[in-house]
Amino acid sequence: MSDALHIQPEVGTTHGAHHDEHHVHHHKETFITKYIFSQDHKTIGKQFLITGIIWAIIGGLFSVLFRLQLGFPDQTFPILETFFGKWAEGGRIKTEFYYALVTMHGTVLVFFVLTAGLSGTFANLLIPLQVGARDMASPLMNMLSYWFFFMASVVMIASMFIQTGPAAGGWTVYPPLSALGEASIGSKAGMDMWIIAMALFVVSQLLAGLNYVSTILNMRTKGMSMTRLPLTVWALFFTAVLGILSFPVLLSGLILLLFDRNLGTSFYLSDIYIVGQALPNEGGSAILFQHLFWFLGHPEVYIILLPAMGMVSEVLSVNSRKPIFGYMAMLGSMFAICILAFLVWAHHMFVTGLNPFLGSVFVLLTLLIAVPSAIKVFNWLTTLWRGNIRFTPAALFGIGFVSLFISGGLTGIFLGNSTIDIHLHDTMFVVAHFHIVMGVASFFGMFAGVYHWFPKMYGRYMNNTLGYIHFWVTMVGAYLIFWPIHYQGLAGMPRRYLDKSVWVNFSQFHELDKMITVVSIIVFAVQLMFVFNFFYSIFKGRKVTTQNPWGATTLEWTTPINPGHRQLDW
Repeated sequence: MSDALHIQPEVGTTHGAHHDEHHVHHHKETFITKYIFSQDHKTIGKQFLITGIIWAIIGGLFSVLFRLQLGFPDQTFPILETFFGKWAEGGRIKTEFYYALVTMHGTVLVFFVLTAGLSGTFANLLIPLQVGARDMASPLMNMLSYWFFFMASVVMIASMFIQTGPAAGGWTVYPPLSALGEASIGSKAGMDMWIIAMALFVVSQLLAGLNYVSTILNMRTKGMSMTRLPLTVWALFFTAVLGILSFPVLLSGLILLLFDRNLGTSFYLSDIYIVGQALPNEGGSAILFQHLFWFLGHPEVYIILLPAMGMVSEVLSVNSRKPIFGYMAMLGSMFAICILAFLVWAHHMFVTGLNPFLGSVFVLLTLLIAVPSAIKVFNWLTTLWRGNIRFTPAALFGIGFVSLFISGGLTGIFLGNSTIDIHLHDTMFVVAHFHIVMGVASFFGMFAGVYHWFPKMYGRYMNNTLGYIHFWVTMVGAYLIFWPIHYQGLAGMPRRYLDKSVWVNFSQFHELDKMITVVSIIVFAVQLMFVFNFFYSIFKGRKVTTQNPWGATTLEWTTPINPGHRQLDW
């Protein structure tokens, strides 16, 4: 360990008044400075995690509600009217509210749970501990990144309670629907609040990302060269770089959208008629917004996936009791993914009238990204091969992540080909693909991380039996929900429709939709069991008695079981 990590003397020794004050300053904290406006990276990580868990329950509940509508379109559920009043009169979700639920579900889970919840938790917890630093480069900026996220959360939640309801333009909020307040009820004040919440969210991510990169580059301990960094830290480093480069583009796109909505500009609007009346807007292009959105939107996929990949690499290595197979290959493949993530955004736009030659370039780049992904999968499987595997809940979720990443990734090859995508675009196939490869897989990476590092966070273990139930029900449930949806998409079933029962072509899927809805409810219930396990274990879990319960090789397990603020007693 370097001089930066020497053990601090107790107050009253001859080491100098400055250090004594520093020591006292961090041990005479009030509840507010310790748990609310904390600058300790470990506490901030917990704040991100618990806020993310609350958002995950809200976002997951939305999906259960609209699955009810999709699975049982001819039935009424009086409980819906109890909760949602005029939005679900007669126990049936109204069309405009259905779209609002879909919009909020996507926004909440993609940004507030799998971006802020995943990176915010594990980057804060692990980066200083694994590189051997006292804390983040700027603890104040770190605290601000959480509170900007919290403010974004408050604005987003508030938008659900206003009279015209939350934003309802899909999580991608494409204009002209999102740019015209009169276009729909979900394009009124709720959309402005959505944009403001996302702007605050971007500020949070930029503050955090700059901090993570600075800490990793400048605050590594003696002997911790870049090629000795754990893969988790590398993954979080690449994630932060992706965010720093791509989130400002989304912010600029959203600011222009705010101008179009409120200041009479025409960045995205042109030649639009409402009820036969021509609007004065000319010269804008709705396609411009898609370019700006997806320039963030595709790196966003890897902002979500890379932390999960890094954590799974470590969890599988520790629980196979072997070093990760092909460290430099893993590093190279993450770097390649990082570069290619910026060169594939227009594969979301094959049906916008994109030049076919340009489309073919994006097809090539999109299919190229399968190569580093395949290298990673090969290395994970080789790490497991002939390993002395310990099937902890964390290890199972790690293995589940690899399974989902393979099966979900293979369907991406379909969508990466422009000719096939023209048929499959905006069908349920797309929904199935990205839910498996990005949504559920990243959640599995997150669960692996929570089970694995929970003893470091709270000095206690989570309940293993509940962990195993959580894994098996979620794993089987994820495949039962999303695998059949691929077939609906291949048959041409469009996404974002409230009631598909009136289409004779899709009548064969009625029973399947019911099954998917029932499984969704079961899987959601099991996530609530995980939440119970998490909070119960914080206070009542079995206490950790050894510094390194998993036999891991990274630095965070060399700290005391309950490290003090800024690892002062390291």
